[in-house]
Amino acid sequence: MYDMNHMKRLGKLTDLAPDAFKAFQDFDKKALAEGAIPAKTKSMLAIAVALTTQCSYCIEVHRRRAVKAGVTEQELAEIAMVATALNAGAAIAHASHLFPDAQPHP
Repeated sequence: MYDMNHMKRLGKLTDLAPDAFKAFQDFDKKALAEGAIPAKTKSMLAIAVALTTQCSYCIEVHRRRAVKAGVTEQELAEIAMVATALNAGAAIAHASHLFPDAQPHP
C-alpha cells in the first residue's frame, strides 16, 4: 500500500479543494521555516512526530527535508530512539488504567 508515488495523487486536491490545499501548504511551509527554533531542529521534531504517528509518508518527506537541512545519520538514529522512548513511556503511563483499584505507591 505504501508507495511514495501515491503522493503525486495529492495534486487532485489542487483541483478539488484549491484554497484549502494551498492554505495547508502555506501553513506547513511557515510552521517548518526558520524561526525562534532553527529549521534543522524543526525537521528533527517533524521526524520524531512522524515516527510516533507512524505515517510512512511523513517519515520519508521529513527525512528528506532533514537530510537537506544537514541532519546526520547519527542524529536520525537518536531521533528514532527519542520517539521510541516516548512511545514506550506512553504505554507505561496508560498501564495505570489497568489497575483502577490500586493504591498509590509510597
